Amino acid sequence: MLFPTVEFAIFFLLVFATSWAVRPFPLLRKIILLAASYYFYAYWDWRFAVLLFETTLANFLLGLWLDNTTEEKSRRSIVAVAVVLNLSLLAYFKYWGFFVSSFSDLLIALGFQRDTKIMETLLPVGISFFTFQGISYVIDIYRRQIRATTAIVDFLLFPAFFPHLIAGPIVRAADILPQLARPVDANNIRAGFAFMLIGLGLFKKVVIAHYLAIDLVNPIFEAPSDYGSIDLLFGAYGYAVQIFCDFSAYSDLAIGVAALFGIEFRANFDQPYRAISLQDFWRRWHISLSTWLRDYLYIALGGSRLGTLKTYRNLFLTMLLGGLWHGASWNFVLWGCLHGVGLCSERFLRENCGKWFEHPLWTPIKILMVFHFVCLTWIFFNAETLSQSFEYMTAIGKNENQSIKILSPFVFSLLAVGLIGQFLPNRLLFRTEMAIRRIPLYMQATALAFVVLIVSSFGPGSLAPFIYFRF
Repeated sequence: MLFPTVEFAIFFLLVFATSWAVRPFPLLRKIILLAASYYFYAYWDWRFAVLLFETTLANFLLGLWLDNTTEEKSRRSIVAVAVVLNLSLLAYFKYWGFFVSSFSDLLIALGFQRDTKIMETLLPVGISFFTFQGISYVIDIYRRQIRATTAIVDFLLFPAFFPHLIAGPIVRAADILPQLARPVDANNIRAGFAFMLIGLGLFKKVVIAHYLAIDLVNPIFEAPSDYGSIDLLFGAYGYAVQIFCDFSAYSDLAIGVAALFGIEFRANFDQPYRAISLQDFWRRWHISLSTWLRDYLYIALGGSRLGTLKTYRNLFLTMLLGGLWHGASWNFVLWGCLHGVGLCSERFLRENCGKWFEHPLWTPIKILMVFHFVCLTWIFFNAETLSQSFEYMTAIGKNENQSIKILSPFVFSLLAVGLIGQFLPNRLLFRTEMAIRRIPLYMQATALAFVVLIVSSFGPGSLAPFIYFRF
């Protein structure tokens, strides 16, 4: 069940109307939202819902056990069990085939000409997101930053709430559980904010991301040797805009839909292609993941407290594992390594040549350098194999004499809109929300319906799933 579909619209309207109808009964309202969220997840495959329930219940019980344990050694053992349990689940479903196939390739390379049989596993949608949420919950309890909840319905709803279940943002118990514990107030619902994000998300997904994919990115990445250097260069730019619009669209829709139910999520993107450094990029891109990696991996490894060399090690390992989080592929490993090396190199330059690079005249150059580095690494992120990635990069250098085949005015306009949006004033959305709030609510809803109709008329008959559904 995809967000921008008729099926989801019907599902949402039914759940929205029912949940607000029972607002005087908070527990019943949460049970309805929980049942709807599990139905939403089971719509993909009922076994996914069973797995989600079992892992959530395990984290709930481990959290209670941990919170009621005072002896430090026992606490470390409990949190270790919880982390291993969640990571083992993720490793089995997401990485088992990758490890076995890599081992088989190694045996063949060493002269043992036998293929290892791989037991295929069905990858549960969104497993990377709800396992990370489970890990952060028990670690926060271990660090005594939160107390374990005894409200089982609230905790079951925390990872399962359907707006963020499939592709994030990665929400944290410290943010969500307090909101679930208090009665929802209709007067505090930011309807204008929600309508604005839903309309924006639909436009980015249905128009920009979709048409860039079918008219530019997919054809070029499928056969890069058939295109010239200019087409290939703009193909890389196109994927940068496509993945931003696709993923940020899901985040916009998730945040907007959740807001209509009285639940607030933190922003997940902040104009990442205007970043002046890789560190700045990761403060702006997939913020819920980058902050999770910082808080639960980078800091756990020692952060920058253990000296220069270990700081570089921690940066590199964090990005390497961040690459692996995205999928079981050497492409993602290399993508993470490149960002790790880039962050280490950037830190070295900042520590040794910092004052020279701080001059404002360097800002446009730094933005261009970061953007092109990110676009380069997106080639590895999007290509199916390493060989296809290198074929793409080789073709950029070799095919400079081929004419432009695929870059059209329509495609160029989509690229322009996607990139111009990165440099709009930071407070534009806030000001737009304030303007929308002055309009009567029924007119806001009517305007959103009108936007949906317009976007749908420009959209395709069928829509590809969001890119981050496979992570």
